[in-house]
Amino acid sequence: MPAGLPFSEGMTAGSLVFLSGQLGTLPGKLELNNKSTEDEFRQVMENVFTTLKANGLGAKNVVKCLVMLADMKDWPAFNKIYLEYFEEPYPARSAFGANGLALNARVELEVIAMRSE
Repeated sequence: MPAGLPFSEGMTAGSLVFLSGQLGTLPGKLELNNKSTEDEFRQVMENVFTTLKANGLGAKNVVKCLVMLADMKDWPAFNKIYLEYFEEPYPARSAFGANGLALNARVELEVIAMRSE
């Protein structure tokens, strides 16, 4: 995450870890990896998993995802890439169309994970 942004990438509350919404930005930059829709979707997943790993977590720790898509027509394309990162039992998930995502992104993904006890 680029320095100087007014939020944390993740915060812990008890056994839960709340990740800030992630965009498909190139690591350490405020520039989208948006050569294609798929590139941006894959980058947002990579960014989420980098933050999870930095907190000692992985896919199995994720309990909830919130997907915000600039265009709901991209739902099938996002789902295809999402399934490369998660397997059953899948996290609970919500999704909605959002107008005006930061940096004119196509997707923002927010995640809640739980530390194993």
